[in-house]
Amino acid sequence: MSDQNPVLILTGPPGSGKTTVAGRLATDSQRAVHLESDQFFHFVKTGYVEPWRPESHDQNTTVMRIVAAAAAGYATAGYFTILDGIISPRWFLEPVRDALSAAGLPAAYAILRPPLAVCVSRTTVDPAVVERLWNEFADLGALESHVIDAAGRPEDVADVVAARLWNGELAI
Repeated sequence: MSDQNPVLILTGPPGSGKTTVAGRLATDSQRAVHLESDQFFHFVKTGYVEPWRPESHDQNTTVMRIVAAAAAGYATAGYFTILDGIISPRWFLEPVRDALSAAGLPAAYAILRPPLAVCVSRTTVDPAVVERLWNEFADLGALESHVIDAAGRPEDVADVVAARLWNGELAI
């Protein structure tokens, strides 16, 4: 087992509080990086496809490969690295985890999942898209133990994530 801090993959549907909680975790750490995977999609200037569309698969795969490489680079340099994005088990968890593992880095996976109505109320994303993405995190099987109820205050959610991260409950 590595003595390296795990890269925290912080995920959930739109409006779940990923970015707010990740920011809180980063500022509570002495040396941390908060990688917002959504920002990497904005680097695509022409030929961009909205990432929730079926035809975006190749673009999304490329972007997530680059995000994982960036996370590995920061973590290898000694930063506590938080990767924030919609990284569902069905889509990109395995390739991101495998890229981190190939770099010799442990990973942890936290799924923020407030009720659907809370997610819809927190975002300007089309409610139908929010519902579809929320459902990606609804039936998780063995990964259900990685779910954190994120309906509460962001600082409280961040405290729960940190406690579960550092006691090893979120390791993948």
